[in-house]
Amino acid sequence: MPDKEFNLLHEPWIMVMKHDGSTGEVSILDAFRHAHEYRSIAGELPTQDVAVLRLLLAILHAVFGRVDTQGQYAPLCEGDADQALDRWESLWNAGQFPMQPIERYLTNPKIEERFWLFHPETPFYQVAKMIGGTEYSAAKLNGVLSESGNKSKWFSPCTGKAKETLTYSEAARWLLNINAFDDTSAKPTRGLNLPSVGAGWLGKLGIVYANGNNLFETIILNYIVLKNGTELYGPENPVWERPVKTDERSEIAYPDNLSELYTLQSRRLLLKRIDDVVTGFRLLGGDFFQKENALIEPMTIWKNTAKKESDPKLLVPKRHDAERQIWRDFASLVTQKSNHVRPGIVDWINVLSSDTSGYLLNAEKCIHFRTPGIAYADKDFFIDDIIDDTLTIHTKLLSKLAEHYVERVINQIEICDELVKQLGFLAKSIQLASGAGKEDKQPDGAKSNAMTLGYAGLDNPFRVWLETIIPDKTDIDKACDNWWKIARKIIRDIGRTLISQASSKAFISHSDYKTSPEAYNWFLYITSSREILLKKGGKK
Repeated sequence: MPDKEFNLLHEPWIMVMKHDGSTGEVSILDAFRHAHEYRSIAGELPTQDVAVLRLLLAILHAVFGRVDTQGQYAPLCEGDADQALDRWESLWNAGQFPMQPIERYLTNPKIEERFWLFHPETPFYQVAKMIGGTEYSAAKLNGVLSESGNKSKWFSPCTGKAKETLTYSEAARWLLNINAFDDTSAKPTRGLNLPSVGAGWLGKLGIVYANGNNLFETIILNYIVLKNGTELYGPENPVWERPVKTDERSEIAYPDNLSELYTLQSRRLLLKRIDDVVTGFRLLGGDFFQKENALIEPMTIWKNTAKKESDPKLLVPKRHDAERQIWRDFASLVTQKSNHVRPGIVDWINVLSSDTSGYLLNAEKCIHFRTPGIAYADKDFFIDDIIDDTLTIHTKLLSKLAEHYVERVINQIEICDELVKQLGFLAKSIQLASGAGKEDKQPDGAKSNAMTLGYAGLDNPFRVWLETIIPDKTDIDKACDNWWKIARKIIRDIGRTLISQASSKAFISHSDYKTSPEAYNWFLYITSSREILLKKGGKK
């Protein structure tokens, strides 16, 4: 087999979806060349999509952090905020990528050489001739859901022999994914005193990014040229412009530029191939930095873990909860509070749609955020679930001027929580009235299932309602009154179904618990008005 094979700049490997719904593989150069013609990246998992997106963003930063859209040398790190915003606007207004600067950068022999998937010295995102490390089969790479002798992969896209090998294009996609989201099962090879790198960097985050109407818009919306909306980043420094690192579990300083951050090598890898297919790989822990206050990362929600309110903020990424819809975390996503900080990408969208930037984005539009992620188990030792959610909100809700509207939306979410809580209490009461004891798991299980039903019932209606909230245009009092009626009806309908399914035992009076009719009447009373509901829930 040739020493150099499968150059990612020219070979098709990125899965994209076209506007007719069909999918196909494209090269990096074609992904940029035709981005406006594709709906989105469409890999096997949403985690893979964001890993590929960050690679494309790193390339964009490496190119247009140094040259303007005409290809003229003008580093943003040496300019000013207005220059950076002008460059962003020029790209956005073009509607498609200017390929001359991109092609000139990527086809530079030194850069192009670093994008070979197989290379005797510098294979892409790998360490050539790596000897140590934990050995894995292709099944571990394919889907990033670990297998063992007694645990099958939950949703492997392949079976049989196809499960044991990967094509080069598949391996390239999963290579990015495992670098970003790998679990902590790999062991160090040089003693037990090496630091723990934890999960891959993206696996530590509660990822949030903006979704556009096509791939071009998605890339440009997430192309952040100003940190905090005002500060310039440092000189671009992607991994392919640096010597290959081979040291295991290496702590590094926070990056000061996004191309370096987006190409962070959380793992050292080397793919193994036989007869034009990838059969497995070796893996070691790679580069890492402390997650506390790593605010260079713009694609995550942050929570404050300082023990006292008077202590300096100690911000760490807030991972998504697989059992919790993202709209329930609306406050963390949109607001800045003492206990959390919203994602940098949300700040960036606010900058683009505000008068400070001259309304580079239409201030009268909605923005779509996507929140993929992984739920780990056993101290991140293996992957338990894949997370993917979206939220659409009006850009004006991101503005500080919309605080009143935001607080009212948050209040409606609190009302949802209280309604669902009461539904759970009803379900538990029915089980207790049916004869289940407090020590049994059945009442609590019924409560949990009912609450899941409640949130599922509220899910789509709340998303639809939220999209109608436009600061300065929506009558927020009427909108909240309307939502109360919708939410109460949904929860009461579920409650009515629960009571109709209760056993005959639940209607018999006894001294320990309410009968089902008594529990239902209490449920109807609590949910009769917002004031009673919130008072019983301990909220104002």
